[in-house]
Amino acid sequence: MTDENNAEPKTVNRRAWLKLIGAGAATGVLPAGAAAANDSMGAMHHPAPKAASPADEPVPVYEFLNGDEAAFVEAAIDTFIPPDEVGPGALELGVAVFIDRQLNSGYGRGDRMYLQGPFIEGTPEQGYQLRMTPSELFRNGILDVNAHVRDKYKRTFDALSEEDRIAVLTQLEKREIQLPTVPTEIFFNLLYDLTMQGYFADPLHGGNKGKASWKMIGFPGIGVMYADKIEAYRNKKYMSEPMSIQDLL
Repeated sequence: MTDENNAEPKTVNRRAWLKLIGAGAATGVLPAGAAAANDSMGAMHHPAPKAASPADEPVPVYEFLNGDEAAFVEAAIDTFIPPDEVGPGALELGVAVFIDRQLNSGYGRGDRMYLQGPFIEGTPEQGYQLRMTPSELFRNGILDVNAHVRDKYKRTFDALSEEDRIAVLTQLEKREIQLPTVPTEIFFNLLYDLTMQGYFADPLHGGNKGKASWKMIGFPGIGVMYADKIEAYRNKKYMSEPMSIQDLL
């Protein structure tokens, strides 16, 4: 969220991600954190497709998130990745739908997690050590943040100004806000990571609508061989329409 050398907090994350994101990670749900990519990827950027008008966009149908939670998620992801001259924002690419599906899936239910006690504090290297499933962590984290925001601003997070939303998320990132129910760092990282995953993952999972983020960074997608293009495009930029899992079905 923050960059001490940049006076524009709402856009700095996009710039950092586009420099650091590993294009190969976009074939599916991204792991936490992204592999560094060569800065030459910047030369592959091209204008994102024109966004449809709000009247053309279907209303999202959420399977897990209730109304208050959906409003929080939509406001948070729009603050993390707002639309700008680089490309579309997380909200218009359906990242909220991606997050909702993840929380409503086996991942959200903790199907592959060991959730029996005893529960003791582990080291960072030991990964997730909580008694709550990811969906329970997410739900309680939203309640905690909204309670903090109501106490300080007398309104919910989604009703805050853009400046105040940035301030709250920055404080969460720096652990300057202590949430009473869930660990601040783990909740913030989950929210942030799911936003990144939904923005760059295969559209099959609900985000990255129209493969717009792939087109923005020049990622060709999956399932394509380029051996026959090597000689013809050696030391030249090669652009192609990205392929998703759904394109191969």
